[in-house]
Amino acid sequence: MASWNTLQQELEQLQMEGRYRPLTVWESGSGAWMTLNGRSVLQMSSNNYLGLTEHPGMKEAAIRAIEKYGVGSGSVRTITGTLDIHDQLEQELARFKGTEAALVFQSGFTANQGVLASLLGPDDVVISDELNHASIIDGIRLTKAQRKVFAHKDMDQLEAALKESAGFQKRIVVTDGVFSMDGDIAPLPTIVALAEKYDAFVYVDDAHASGVLGKNGKGSTDHFGLHGRVHIQIGTLSKAVGAVGGYVACDQVVKDYLIHKARPFLFSTSQTPAVAATCLSAIQVLGQSGDLIAKLWENAAYFRSKVQALGFDTGASETPIIPVIVGNPAKTMQFSDLLLQEGVYAQGIVYPTVAMDKGRVRFIVTAQHTREDLDFALHALHKAGKQILE
Repeated sequence: MASWNTLQQELEQLQMEGRYRPLTVWESGSGAWMTLNGRSVLQMSSNNYLGLTEHPGMKEAAIRAIEKYGVGSGSVRTITGTLDIHDQLEQELARFKGTEAALVFQSGFTANQGVLASLLGPDDVVISDELNHASIIDGIRLTKAQRKVFAHKDMDQLEAALKESAGFQKRIVVTDGVFSMDGDIAPLPTIVALAEKYDAFVYVDDAHASGVLGKNGKGSTDHFGLHGRVHIQIGTLSKAVGAVGGYVACDQVVKDYLIHKARPFLFSTSQTPAVAATCLSAIQVLGQSGDLIAKLWENAAYFRSKVQALGFDTGASETPIIPVIVGNPAKTMQFSDLLLQEGVYAQGIVYPTVAMDKGRVRFIVTAQHTREDLDFALHALHKAGKQILE
């Protein structure tokens, strides 16, 4: 009789290495403080950067959409699943990002898979930063394109890869805008300049830059003033925007091509009306989000400086993603557990998400956090650090 013994053995190995983690089940909605096992815990791992999950206008938009359209869209986009609210959302996203067009996917992950797998063929080459997100890596794996990987933010290696790629039909340089594990920002102006020098396309995944970088959270292209020079911008509706979904902002010809070729788009039911309406409302909210984004960055600068003053290694962080580098996977998870005992939820992240010796507890600061919240977390960090790192 067939059995799952090999799976069980792998799970037991994870437990031995201190890397096994069951799902954490929360009893309240996403916020600065959340309820876990009946206890209020300071949340320092959420991607809800601007606190929009509870925005009253967005909640009202979702309710109105359910009343008008029902709870589901009923089909894929290419049959009966494109409602006028989906079309409005894409028009507003394109306007917000300053591109000809935008196309919405069910998640940022499927956006990367769908776009990369559609645009790249056997006569093309993709050149990717070694620390790009898993969805980019998986999207590239779905293609028959040649692949080149350059060391993280190493522009000399990128240029060498571009020089070596002269014979390919399409050359696409792919990078995260903000790298999710380290919280550093891609050197996009240099990437764009090199791509233009060697006639390559630039593809930026702004999952952690959407709503965070640029005017009103327009992303890394806006942050660096590179409008019209970045060919593919992937955005998320799942993090700072506060809902769920992903999108590509691009030229109209790329959108039209993806409608006919991108398998996640073609074979997945479209966003529910409530989600589409929430995202549409969020774009309007982002247009007035200057104060929220300023608070987010003020909080990030304060927390990072205080964490460093306590003697912790925050790596290359320059955004609201602030890792505390621990190293050993088991010790990393023990550190996370100690913080939880002190009332702070900050997730430990270990191999294979990061290198085996680069385990870290990743803190994410939001605009919702008060100065008192951040000081509470700093006190917990200091206390837990004494126990685990000395």
